[in-house]
Amino acid sequence: MLTSSYLNGLTGADLFFKCENFQKAGAFKVRGASNAIFGLPDEQAKRGVATHSSGNHALSLSYAAGRRGISATVVMPRTAPEAKKAAVRGYGGTVIECEPSIAAREAALQELVDRTGADFVHPYNDPRVIAGQGTCSLELVEDAGPLDIVIAPIGGGGMISGVMCCASPPKCGTPS
Repeated sequence: MLTSSYLNGLTGADLFFKCENFQKAGAFKVRGASNAIFGLPDEQAKRGVATHSSGNHALSLSYAAGRRGISATVVMPRTAPEAKKAAVRGYGGTVIECEPSIAAREAALQELVDRTGADFVHPYNDPRVIAGQGTCSLELVEDAGPLDIVIAPIGGGGMISGVMCCASPPKCGTPS
């Protein structure tokens, strides 16, 4: 967690920043992916995990799967940045390329899951992912104490859902 006396002076408030860009894989998504993967029963874990993603969830799932010693396969659009595909492979994941559409991603993923029995870890709409991503707000409250306001990013909705489950204003720090 970081603070800024300059921004505190500008706002007249004590601000705390939970810098998730310092997580391994560079994003908060590693929290949700790790929670999903390390919560799998051993029998399911043996079949590996799979997802569709063009970025940080792909990296995070591959990283977490590698830490558990299981396989991760990621369906990525062929137009995804080569650096992201290389990072997935670097963490031990397998990339399956598809056309750049949601329909193509979902079809390729479904074929993969049907063929392998891999556990589908959705990038954001998965209770395990939501719970894992919410741990950042638990840590924030542990480090900073009760807060008046929590601001979190909204993309797919996994992070904000986790944050709201774990820290709900105005009594931020009281798990719901």
